[in-house]
Amino acid sequence: MKGLHLTADLAGCARHALLTDGDALAWLARGAARGAGLSVVGEHWHRFPDAADGQPGGITGMLLLAESHVALHTWPELGAVTLDVYVCNYGGDNSEKARGLMAALVAAFEPASASHQALHRGMDHGIEDGIASGRDDASTSGVQAA
Repeated sequence: MKGLHLTADLAGCARHALLTDGDALAWLARGAARGAGLSVVGEHWHRFPDAADGQPGGITGMLLLAESHVALHTWPELGAVTLDVYVCNYGGDNSEKARGLMAALVAAFEPASASHQALHRGMDHGIEDGIASGRDDASTSGVQAA
């Protein structure tokens, strides 16, 4: 099992309306995933209630992909978004598709700043070997700034 896990923390997002419009956010995520060549097999979205002062609530949502998942979280009061794209590379390398999906999502929010990370996941010897032997290979050596 091998995979690529990408994250992005976005600040100062110019497309502020997108941070509170669940339908538009879901449409954007589905289109970006399909445009990257990934297969959407399910999804779930939740809009948080507006604050007492009338500030619109944010949205948390995810797409289940045949290749793994995409998660989006918005904070309209901060103009911020966090993104999470994970793809398994079972049967083929989906890394470029993950990078394309992340790039499309980041561009859509038009952030003033973005922090990216990439984590290469999986083991050469197979996950079953690690579990069966009781090893805990909790290393951060696979973490890279993207």
